[in-house]
Amino acid sequence: MFHGHPGLRRWVQTDDVFQNSLVRLHRALSQVEVHDVRHFFNLATIQIRRELLDLARKTFGPHGIGRNHHTDHQPADETGGSLHTLSDEPDNLEAWETFHQRAEALPDEEREVFDLLYYEGLEQLEAAKVLGISERTVRNRWNRAKLLLSGEIAHDDTRAEEDVG
Repeated sequence: MFHGHPGLRRWVQTDDVFQNSLVRLHRALSQVEVHDVRHFFNLATIQIRRELLDLARKTFGPHGIGRNHHTDHQPADETGGSLHTLSDEPDNLEAWETFHQRAEALPDEEREVFDLLYYEGLEQLEAAKVLGISERTVRNRWNRAKLLLSGEIAHDDTRAEEDVG
């Protein structure tokens, strides 16, 4: 859940993210009618993404504890180097936000697969069942999502044929 932003783990526990995301989901469910499992997962993922972004902004924003906390002693790794550098974390906030915004802007098919695997932690076979597609199609969409997020291909590139069987 904290992929790409391990510094957030120092200040926030996954249980907090889970609980706050559930509160957001509960509020959303009172306003939205869920049609199927796929729709539910899409709604849940939106709430998780929003919670992670809000926590990162709160923690590393101008008044956040992650930006303003000073630590004299940091644990060292085997080579004597620091395992964690606080001064680097606030600079990563922009990259963290950009990553989640780019994930949200993925084409629908790739975003659904990315959300289920990355945010929800489903296995590819489980995601295939939720989406009603083959595991191979999930794998293709997952790979395309990763390429899109890394910038190796653009959104308007011609889509490769997917195995739908």
